[in-house]
Amino acid sequence: MTKYIFFTGGVVSSLGKGVAAASVGRIMKSRGLSVAVQKLDPYLNVDPGTMSPYEHGEVFVLDDGAETDLDLGAYERFIDENLTQASNVTTGQVYQEVIARERHGDYLGKTIQVIPHVTDLIKASITRVARESGAELVIVEVGGTVGDIESQPFLEALRQMRKDVGRDNTFYVHVTLLPYLEATGELKTKPTQHSVRELRGIGIQPDAIFCRADRPVEDALREKIALFCDVDERAVVPLPTVETIYEVPLMLEEAGLGDFVVERLKLPANPPDLTEWQALVSEMKRPKPSVSVAIVGKYVELHDAYTSVREALRFAAVHQGCDADIKWVHSEHLERGRDLELLEQVDGILVPGGFGDRGIEGKLRAARYARENKVPYLGLCLGMQVMTVDLARHAFSSDDPNSTEFDVNTKYPVIDLMPEQRDIADLGGTMRLGIYPCRLVEGTKAYAAYGQELVFERHRHRFELNNLYRRDLSDAGMVFSGLSPNGRLVEIAELRDHPFMLGCQFHPEFTSRPTRPHPLFNAFVEAVRERAGLEQVVEDWGVQSAVEASERVSE
Repeated sequence: MTKYIFFTGGVVSSLGKGVAAASVGRIMKSRGLSVAVQKLDPYLNVDPGTMSPYEHGEVFVLDDGAETDLDLGAYERFIDENLTQASNVTTGQVYQEVIARERHGDYLGKTIQVIPHVTDLIKASITRVARESGAELVIVEVGGTVGDIESQPFLEALRQMRKDVGRDNTFYVHVTLLPYLEATGELKTKPTQHSVRELRGIGIQPDAIFCRADRPVEDALREKIALFCDVDERAVVPLPTVETIYEVPLMLEEAGLGDFVVERLKLPANPPDLTEWQALVSEMKRPKPSVSVAIVGKYVELHDAYTSVREALRFAAVHQGCDADIKWVHSEHLERGRDLELLEQVDGILVPGGFGDRGIEGKLRAARYARENKVPYLGLCLGMQVMTVDLARHAFSSDDPNSTEFDVNTKYPVIDLMPEQRDIADLGGTMRLGIYPCRLVEGTKAYAAYGQELVFERHRHRFELNNLYRRDLSDAGMVFSGLSPNGRLVEIAELRDHPFMLGCQFHPEFTSRPTRPHPLFNAFVEAVRERAGLEQVVEDWGVQSAVEASERVSE
């Protein structure tokens, strides 16, 4: 029978509950167990697809096209499994389903209530993950903190799960904060005690408490928390702030949590094997030369808007034996003629995905600078379109070339909707979401990066390179190195006479993993390292081949 671990949070938000859940997934997977992870988000949006990054960070896209919470990116990176739409459930989805069923008459005229109708659907969504994934262990994180009014139905559903599936099949983890008082020089446990009391008032007794702190947590504090919160002392696990979040699985294993969970849930587990992960963390922490990369975007004040891009860069840098020193460059500043000197100080430029015309001319300036000065450039989704518009402006000696997303009356619509999309009123209907195949052209940088002909990548975009301008762009030096299997859509473009200027219409950052950096990021960082004048030193510390990041099967 499937076992379940439920994560709740207390005291404050943003404690790293998602990283903690993902880390438990990693240490359980290291024991040979199959693991799936789910995020329950209490907000009323159906999904984060229409939310501003300022509200909720990046939107993480899955293979099946689901637009999900950024925590699912952490789950995939830690447990190295591809999740599905079932792994992200929101209050909006639940209420939408309840109302649809009521309108359809499924409830046979009954009064619809939070309990049992809403909670039953939440529980069904949890067991659906177990059923569809076939995982031996399902880890479920509830967003927000205990006491939030919007999360109450989810917590009630979690309480009921112990009754439904049995005590031996459920394990509750509560993540709290131990604040440090400068005046007294001590960590305080009282907020944790109050948070656990609130959780117990709902009917959930935690089996383990993770204590986030910026200082070391002494054994005396662990004993105190165990006593006042009625948990085993082994289950009070300190989580001090660390140099890299990828240390967290090792910390949890060292604290004995993995064995405790195995015993408590009676799991048929093997001894843990975290050798590769230990090698990864050691290499991440090892002093290395650094290369500087500018990420040019309009949400750079909030780094969470580009979490997957940042992490993919770091993974590739580690694989290339260096550190990525990321410079955050605001595209609107470039648009106004500010911060141009930042582009002169970096070894590479990356323009990530995005929507809307705000800051677009600044991104074009970055692409032009990379093209004219032979600076390695990687364009992701919109970044490829920006690179295309810049080259078209150069080829036509005009500022008129543009995307119809930004100028519907442009004389040269080098980026445009496909003809069959133009009459669709619902914006969601024009989106290309999820995994699509891409056939690579031999003799190109893209093919050299992947080392294979057919790859599958995740998309999230509406506009495409306009095929009417392929000849003009090719004459100007662009090579279409990745195409849809029917040759109709350009998936990857690169410049012929440039050390590395490549754009892809998809989002490779979503499939880059700590031990398997994505091939395009790996090739980009290699070019950046060469421009920085670093010797080619790639340590063989156990990282799997980068090409494996794209070896996927479309079902």
